[in-house]
Amino acid sequence: MEALRVLPPSETDADLARTASSKIIPFVREQGTKTVHLTFADGKESIVLPSGSLEMFNSILEAMAAGHGVMIFPQHAELTTMEAADILNVSRPYLIGLLNKKEIPFRLVGRHRRIRIEDVMKYKEDIDRRREAILDQMVAEAEELGLYD
Repeated sequence: MEALRVLPPSETDADLARTASSKIIPFVREQGTKTVHLTFADGKESIVLPSGSLEMFNSILEAMAAGHGVMIFPQHAELTTMEAADILNVSRPYLIGLLNKKEIPFRLVGRHRRIRIEDVMKYKEDIDRRREAILDQMVAEAEELGLYD
């Protein structure tokens, strides 16, 4: 499976996604079921979906409802430097600097770098965690100085 990309949705699609999202997860939680039977509008065909796929689908709907595009990668995917830079929201040269400093593992395929999606996401989570800790520290210092009165 290749990466799938959904561009930012139209306002109509965002509204449809919001409505669908508000109904899917409560239904699954109420029913306590591991599968859902989905019947198409023509009534001729139905399929059974595992609840895990519905949770993922709901995450996609929530992102679309907020007006965001979505990218889906298989867990074992390897990214190009441009794809990894896009996910991290940094420039490609900045990402290459991170790779050269061995902050994110990669492998060479010929002369091209390939980065596992898991390694990119781990780096992103680490950076987010550090950023949150720094912000918490700044808030604590501001409170000590009485800046939040």
